[in-house]
Amino acid sequence: MSQNYTASNSPIASEPYNEFPSNKYGESVSEVSHQVDESEKNGEIQPFFYNETPPTLSVADAIAQMLVDLGVNYAFGVAGGAMASLWGALSNSNIQVLNFRHEAGAAFAATEAYFASDRPSVVFTTAGPGITNALTGLFAARGEGAKVILLSACTSAPQRGRWAIQETSTYTLPSGGIFTPGALFNYAIGIESAAQLPQIFRKLALALAQPGGFVAHLSIPTAVQTSLVEGLAFPKLDVSRSGVTPSSEAIAKSVELLSSGPFAIWVGFGARDAADEIRQLAERTGAAVMCSPRGKGIFPEDHRQFVGVTGLGGHASVLTYMEEQPPLHTLVLGTRLGEPTSFWSSALVPQRGFIHVDIDPEVPGVAYPHVETFGVRSDIKTYLQELLQHLPNTPLAHLSFPRPERQAIAPAPEVDYPVRPEVLMAAIQKIVVEGSDAIVMAECGNSFTWSTHLLEFAQANRYRVSTGVGAMGHAVTGVLGAALANNTKAVGIVGDGAMLMNNEISTAVKYKIPAIWIVLNDARYNMCHQGMKILGLKGADATLPPTNFAMIARGMGAEAIVVVRESDIEPALEQAIASNVPFLIDVVIDGDRLAPSGGRNKSLAAQGIKSNPAQTPAKPVSFPLV
Repeated sequence: MSQNYTASNSPIASEPYNEFPSNKYGESVSEVSHQVDESEKNGEIQPFFYNETPPTLSVADAIAQMLVDLGVNYAFGVAGGAMASLWGALSNSNIQVLNFRHEAGAAFAATEAYFASDRPSVVFTTAGPGITNALTGLFAARGEGAKVILLSACTSAPQRGRWAIQETSTYTLPSGGIFTPGALFNYAIGIESAAQLPQIFRKLALALAQPGGFVAHLSIPTAVQTSLVEGLAFPKLDVSRSGVTPSSEAIAKSVELLSSGPFAIWVGFGARDAADEIRQLAERTGAAVMCSPRGKGIFPEDHRQFVGVTGLGGHASVLTYMEEQPPLHTLVLGTRLGEPTSFWSSALVPQRGFIHVDIDPEVPGVAYPHVETFGVRSDIKTYLQELLQHLPNTPLAHLSFPRPERQAIAPAPEVDYPVRPEVLMAAIQKIVVEGSDAIVMAECGNSFTWSTHLLEFAQANRYRVSTGVGAMGHAVTGVLGAALANNTKAVGIVGDGAMLMNNEISTAVKYKIPAIWIVLNDARYNMCHQGMKILGLKGADATLPPTNFAMIARGMGAEAIVVVRESDIEPALEQAIASNVPFLIDVVIDGDRLAPSGGRNKSLAAQGIKSNPAQTPAKPVSFPLV
């Protein structure tokens, strides 16, 4: 499954790696001529320069062109004086530069641009608060498995330790974790000389060709950005993109275990590129299929073998299946089985344990350390292709499985105000999910649980949520990156708290990005409000002053409409989908309708979050795993 690292077959390169640079960078920089024999353009990374004339290219220019050759199309960030040269170089390259209003929003957008395009994206920041503002979004990028490169400015060596403006150095920030590889960055380095660039190029090219996520940090001092590149040459590399292949022993053992009796398939986000193979396996064997919240749509949710979503916002039908038709094994594909996916519930443990496939060898067995687990390190698609070749073509009897519950919506009351969230979701299903090809993103909080529980997808890569980090503002701002990189509509289903925290309406207006925000406006941090009430904890205030988000959006230049009645939802959604500009729908919802997040509350209770005995309700609190 090896692929050459060239334009024709690599999602992280728009054209073959070629000589560097290839375009002008402003009036002060002369164009460098190139004399390259065509026989040398064989898909390899070409040398940096071929002419003997000393170049007048700056380090900033060289970095910009290096990123172009690595397949970067978009750079998201907030500029500043310390990175003016780098900002200018990016702006005069073939990369589209988008100036955001906050660095965290830029990082969330870069993350979603990667998932929409399968091409690495760039975040750029100035020194000091520019870096620290971006860290939450980059933390999310690492947790979600995106490929993102941070370019940041830092204080030049002569000024370090002298209280420079926005000083960024080891005098002011911890070096570990920000300027070095670790939990946040897979790769991090400070660039003090142009001579470092060939090795950095090599590191990035090799890492971006590997499966899985990759988050890097290149920190460039202000003075180094303007220094000239003298006689620099990049190495030639034959970089192939290939999946992690399973061993023959792992496939044989998998066949043995899966042939021993009925099994279930648990699909996660890491399996998003293997939708066809998962369906083949399910239909050949008659296995039940369930998915994580991030895995919605990879296996069609309208398929008769689909039993539901697990975890936060999931379906009770999964538990019904596990109780009534318990499988011998569960084949876990591309999910870490963390709290948002499993709540570590023993009810989801199969009789004889898991067969857990992941590209990260440390994942299998972590979530359920006391359960027998056969771990397989492999790319999911490659594993399934091998498995399908060796699995006996003797399908098990197709059983009738429980289906995700779909409660009928009660007729609208005489006064259809405020809007019931389930009515809003039904309209989104009809107009957005079934009536368009828009990407749908759900913000953390009750927006997440309502959307995950009630929306139904039949295609992979149309639904996005963040589970590992779950930062407020991820979908609100990430929707810009998804719409831009996918060249289609992207819809963010978001809460009013997240919309107030971090939005990029102004950015969407500036760049004419067709993002749509559907704001669930209940004047509360409602997951917190409802959760505290269910947990029996009183006295905490989770309310917000009422906000007219449509007025705010129109004030920034977007189109917007307020919806207060259920009869107005579908026309508003149709108007938003038909619009060619950023559009916000401010929906006043009934905040007292309990969101399907009981499993989260039970998980919190199990971890020791308890009510004050003096405040304990008279009746025991019930925590359904839905």
